[in-house]
Amino acid sequence: MSYMDQFYGQVERVGVVPVVVLDDVKGADPLAHALVEGGLPMAEVTFRTPEAADVIHTMAEKDPDIMVGAGTVLTVDQCKRAVDAGAKFIVSPGHTMEVVDYCLEHEIPQIPAGVTPTEVTVLVNKGLEVTKFFPAGQFGGLATIDALASVFVGHRFMPTGGVNASNLKEYLSDPAIIAAGGTWMVKPKMVHAGDFDQIFKLTREAAQIVREIKD
Repeated sequence: MSYMDQFYGQVERVGVVPVVVLDDVKGADPLAHALVEGGLPMAEVTFRTPEAADVIHTMAEKDPDIMVGAGTVLTVDQCKRAVDAGAKFIVSPGHTMEVVDYCLEHEIPQIPAGVTPTEVTVLVNKGLEVTKFFPAGQFGGLATIDALASVFVGHRFMPTGGVNASNLKEYLSDPAIIAAGGTWMVKPKMVHAGDFDQIFKLTREAAQIVREIKD
């Protein structure tokens, strides 16, 4: 099994990848604990704040049961910083070939994004079998994903942006969807307020939907 096949399997088993935006490293450890206990032991920590690398390092070091990756990775420098901090995978809201090629060269699991046939074609020709579909809501959601999947047979998508508790089941029921990304269970205001009980509750509810679909 290749490193990418192993990674894809992990993503599919989790079913929902929480997308984390944290500007205070103090929340990293309890957040990781809430996600693991709630049943979603994976996090995409976005490079939207100066603390992103420290958050990745803390989550990966404090809770070895969570698989921590980096999101909103736009440059090779960010990719290097993320991996040095402990990130196990890279996610981008679009894609640049510099980052895609760097990850391929160094065997770093990645999910770059593509929302048009041209973009998906480029990534498929790089040997990638999964692309992020972002922002899903604004680009037509499942209707667009199914149209792409009918052409790119066997290719799968991870929709993010507009996915929430009310439509998660619909997304995950589609065979073209490997998993979904979402922020609703890890909103920054909940972390800032220290409301990890609510994060745990929302995480558990999302994990239950995953189990209903996949079991």
